Amino acid sequence: MSKVIVVGSYVVDLMSRTPHLPKPGETVLGGPFQMGPGGKGGNQATAAARSGSEVTFLTKLGDDVFGREALNHFKKENVNTEYIKVDPEQATGAALIEVDEKGENSIVVALGACGTITEEEVIEAEEKIKEADIVLIQLETSIEAIVTTVKLARNHGVPIILNPAPYQEFPREILRDVAYITPNETEAFELTGIEVRDESSALTAAQIIHELGVNSVIITLGSKGAFLYTGGGNGELIPSFTVEAVDTTGAGDAFNGGFAHAISNGYSVKNAMKFANAVAALSVTKIGTAPAMPYKYEVEALLAKM
Repeated sequence: MSKVIVVGSYVVDLMSRTPHLPKPGETVLGGPFQMGPGGKGGNQATAAARSGSEVTFLTKLGDDVFGREALNHFKKENVNTEYIKVDPEQATGAALIEVDEKGENSIVVALGACGTITEEEVIEAEEKIKEADIVLIQLETSIEAIVTTVKLARNHGVPIILNPAPYQEFPREILRDVAYITPNETEAFELTGIEVRDESSALTAAQIIHELGVNSVIITLGSKGAFLYTGGGNGELIPSFTVEAVDTTGAGDAFNGGFAHAISNGYSVKNAMKFANAVAALSVTKIGTAPAMPYKYEVEALLAKM
């Protein structure tokens, strides 16, 4: 069984359906309300575990009811919680999520405790990082935690997946130590200044990111699939699966968790992307983020239909 370590965020998702996303100053009656585990790190850890990997998750929670619910969730999902810290002062992070009738969403994230992960707390997990087949990180935590994780993974020769979301400025030099980067269109724009609208613009953006030192650039394009560039002048679109979406929240996290599982199990990059596309497609057919992540048997059934 492959070993995946996810370093990043956990927030509780506070979600409500709404006929349309509110305009500034507008109050919209919505419902139903749903609360559940979330955060990019938490979602990705859940997706990788349900895909079949042995997952260790490093994050920080508050000493509150949301934090206790988080620990219960990860234990239920057979995720190793040894490096989940509890902060007695900071609250567990929270995401305020609105989802309209088309499945589109608007999200505000208050990171809380997971935004305060320190260098020392990451170093405590060095042996787990050393043993891992892949390390998966996002930008939804402290830059200190991100930089330290990259340094330790590099020192032990463990490949890194960077999901640069939600985008915040970070030391670009760490990209030289990143094996796979998975921005969406918005994050690709932040990294390159190129508006990604089609395969041609995706190629231009991917080439710029590749020149920064990342070998495999994967730009996720929602329902279109994901664009791969590994150098040589040409890229390739790996198409997604056609499904009826009810909630697109967490689709990118589903992709990253699925990709981490597949690539750590020796899949080629293209086949890992196909697996990840299937995980992402299935996730949007259910409401929620971590609870909507599909299980391995569901993913394999969808892939068998290709």
